[in-house]
Amino acid sequence: MYKKSQTKRVVGTLTIWIFIVLTGFYLFNLYINIDIKEEKNTYNTIRTTQDTSELKQENRQISEIIEEVSTTVVGISKLKNNGTSIFLENSAEKLGLGTGIIVSEDGYILTNWHVAGDKYSQCYITLESGEEYTGNVLWANQDIDLAILKINTKGLQYAKLGNSNQVKVGENVYAIGNPIGHDFLRTVTKGIISAVNRTIKIEEEENISYMEDLIQTDAGINPGNSGGPLINVDGEVIGINSVKIASAEGIGFAIPINIVKPIIEKFINTGKFEEASIGIFAYDKEAVKYLDSNLKLNSGIYVVEVIKNSSAEKSGIKEKDIILKIDENEINTMGQLRQYIYMKNPKDKISLLIQRNGIQSVVDITLEKR
Repeated sequence: MYKKSQTKRVVGTLTIWIFIVLTGFYLFNLYINIDIKEEKNTYNTIRTTQDTSELKQENRQISEIIEEVSTTVVGISKLKNNGTSIFLENSAEKLGLGTGIIVSEDGYILTNWHVAGDKYSQCYITLESGEEYTGNVLWANQDIDLAILKINTKGLQYAKLGNSNQVKVGENVYAIGNPIGHDFLRTVTKGIISAVNRTIKIEEEENISYMEDLIQTDAGINPGNSGGPLINVDGEVIGINSVKIASAEGIGFAIPINIVKPIIEKFINTGKFEEASIGIFAYDKEAVKYLDSNLKLNSGIYVVEVIKNSSAEKSGIKEKDIILKIDENEINTMGQLRQYIYMKNPKDKISLLIQRNGIQSVVDITLEKR
């Protein structure tokens, strides 16, 4: 009996020790897991703090970029001392208010044709500093709604011009302008690139025209924004705000900056620009569908008008010809053709690869002064 009791005590003691050891091991593992979870939570807190800090830094950089670009944005009016305009109906149109962007330190300013008017006309410019100048229109083109004017001053802050051929759908962009009038100078709106190479139909009274190769954005564009810059996140001007679809919200259009860059460069480098011309007007594949739904155009541009006595007419270009290349460069929009011609001078020679009735041929043309 004594031996049995002793055996029971030993077994009981051993069982208790085993229980204690197992319990301790369990609690130790539980403690370790708790520490790991706390470390993970701490890491997540650090990561969230870093993300917030990076976002604040990014927003600060964009704010500084916009502030810098805004100093290059000017107010433009066809009337002097126009005063307050916020309570006037259609004030931007009635007072001739709009926006422009300084593109050189010595006073060249880019804007819309419908803001500045025709060549040799004048308008009134208000700088970010409040200084006012009379601007003289040196070049204007109604077809693409762009104009360049000049004020007599130097030492101006000017905008950086980007590459509109590289813009992508979905990119963040910012529009800066003077909506409604001078009461809201340099208003900034944010949006994205909604589409590129857009063509829109414009009907004015009995005239119908088309604007091609446009950048579409949902950044707010209102009357008075016309002529202002559309910039990317680097502060580069990629387009000039031009028109908005009145019947819909969030659909505005800007003219790609690349079209006019050769002209700006010539004015800055030489102080003048002699516009060369072929003497045609043509539409791309996005526009020809408005002319004839049965007309299929896979590449090139479709000639809809040949100006009488122009270089094109003298060289044998005809309506309904399709221009495929200019000096071995493929052409698919009228904007591309203009950009190339703007780099040339009157009396320069070019070659066009055209297609007529399915047959291709090369036509040599001597450019003339527009």
